Amino acid sequence: MHFPPRCLGFFPALLFALLTLPTCPARAADGPLCIVLVTLDGLRWQEVFGGAQEKLFDERAGGVRDLPALRERYWRDTPEARREALMPFLWGVMARQGQVFGDAQAGSPAKLTNGKKFSYPGYSEMLCGFPDPRIDSNRKVPNPNVTVLEWLNRRPGFEGKVAAFGTWDVLYSIVNVERSKVPVVAGWAPFADEPLTAEEKAVNALLPEMPRIWPDNAFDLVTTTGALAYVRKHKPRVLYVMLGETDEWAHGRRYDLYLDSATRGDAFLRRLWETLQSMPEYAGNTSLIVTTDHGRGDTKLNWTDHGEDVEGAEFIWTAVIGPRIEPLGVRKNVQTTQSQIAATVAALVGEDYHSAEPKSAPPLPVTRRE
Repeated sequence: MHFPPRCLGFFPALLFALLTLPTCPARAADGPLCIVLVTLDGLRWQEVFGGAQEKLFDERAGGVRDLPALRERYWRDTPEARREALMPFLWGVMARQGQVFGDAQAGSPAKLTNGKKFSYPGYSEMLCGFPDPRIDSNRKVPNPNVTVLEWLNRRPGFEGKVAAFGTWDVLYSIVNVERSKVPVVAGWAPFADEPLTAEEKAVNALLPEMPRIWPDNAFDLVTTTGALAYVRKHKPRVLYVMLGETDEWAHGRRYDLYLDSATRGDAFLRRLWETLQSMPEYAGNTSLIVTTDHGRGDTKLNWTDHGEDVEGAEFIWTAVIGPRIEPLGVRKNVQTTQSQIAATVAALVGEDYHSAEPKSAPPLPVTRRE
């Protein structure tokens, strides 16, 4: 993705606050199994498991504009307290009721296997279940492989019940919309799914006024608004939501805005989960997977970067919650890969993608014993 220029970060946060509405309390219901996959682009495992990193709390290494305010928001005495300050839903709900993979310090590294350590190869591995050396750039080339989204969209009971939303407009190519016929809304595209909700209308009206800091990547608010509206209107059984601000602000060496975007992403996860649990079509039968497409460097100099030559950018993380998930918390002494996500998505809705696509990795070891 493109490196952004320095820019004030209050704009998307302000819009998020204006458009965020309260949700109804959860209520139980029966129905077919559903799955939502959410990715936070380039969000490092170091922040997920350890919270804000003090070595990046400065103007030179982290581009921090207001150090006292940043410390107040995210600095706590222990890694456990810091990570919960950064991502309160992931640690307060998902980790307690589900499982989290990728804590290298607990003997549980999670890695990508494509070797490229950047976005398109990562998303393709994640959604197809295996790396493909032909996917070697971020160019908008239609994915030659069938993703688990496309595969599920062809399965009985899932036809027309699969969709994807993303801030990055390369998502159209990753999912190969021409072949897959999976509905995708990505980048700066306005919402056109009539009738539009009040939130969709508000974002459409603001799109021409928003600064295009990244020509191919919209603010997360645009994507989260569309995804939530689609859930309410169409009630898909399978939904993928790709958020991108964490990667963009990291490339811009703005550690403060990188952390803020991670927290906003976590707030979206809470609102999404609470929305799903308030709807009879989803309550009690829906799983949520949250992960990332690649890691980043771990030094003051290269934390902004990723790619084949960046040591450590192969490490990722994954969190899972749902009715079939054992509540084991942070997994220890278990190694996992990005290629296991595709089969896990399918398994959590009762489908066996791994058998149908032998090149794919098996699902993550998350389900309850029958």
